[in-house]
Amino acid sequence: MRYSNLMRVASLQPSITITLAALNKLDTLAACTKYCLEALPELAAQNPYILHDSWTANTDEILATKPDLVLASVPYRLESLAAILKSGLPVLTLAPHSLADIYKDIRLIAAVVDAQPEAETLIAEMQSAIASTRQRSARRTETPIVYCEEWGKPLIHSQSWVAELIEAAGGKYLGEPGAHTSAEAIAAADPDVLLFSWCGAGNRVPLERIVSQRSWHSLRAVRERRVFCIPDQFLNTPAHTLLQGLACIAAATHPTLHPPQPELIQLREIRITEGEASSDQDPSPASVSSPK
Repeated sequence: MRYSNLMRVASLQPSITITLAALNKLDTLAACTKYCLEALPELAAQNPYILHDSWTANTDEILATKPDLVLASVPYRLESLAAILKSGLPVLTLAPHSLADIYKDIRLIAAVVDAQPEAETLIAEMQSAIASTRQRSARRTETPIVYCEEWGKPLIHSQSWVAELIEAAGGKYLGEPGAHTSAEAIAAADPDVLLFSWCGAGNRVPLERIVSQRSWHSLRAVRERRVFCIPDQFLNTPAHTLLQGLACIAAATHPTLHPPQPELIQLREIRITEGEASSDQDPSPASVSSPK
């Protein structure tokens, strides 16, 4: 296996491709997924082979690109990885749970493509931004309880690294990261802030419809319109782009301490009429993919 910038890497998740870009090592990318192209449109000029992702990986498809290494990350199916390993292809699989894990994975990717100094610079920038947010949030007058949802059917709490970002932004994370919950449990907890970042939904989470369907009109967060959608890629992609998610979380939890974020979508005012909710926003549900 060649550990140099001449290595041919097959990336099966956007988090890996985004990290390669941050390390200035996109020249090692031989193949990637269509989701990588969506995250980095400039990749189209490089004309990489397009593969299925870690969840639906096709071994014959990957073999055809003749990579020196396959890089896979969560979410993935064990069956898909087993098939890749059986083919004899070298595979590096990443499964981060925390910010520390993400830093470790950046270092692993950097070691593969000979970009260790760039990795240390990137990690230092991430740590500095998080520390700066924490310091600014220390001036807060409250520590709001924050519910952050990764998926809505069933209801799933966001991952552990999101809990860390919420804490850094001066909030208190509600629930167990990655666990299932229910509308009734969240209503009983009555959090101060509701955040939604559904896998595959981008910024198309139907906030008004959620409130109506779950009968959450009386929740504190809804009454005070502290209900927000954060683009999926800002919280569910374990890479340095989490800093954009952190900025959105900080703006949602402590708007007087942090600058507004144009990507952050806020619940519009809901008018209650005969037990129903309405708004001037089209309440039609977004067309989204299921979590992987």
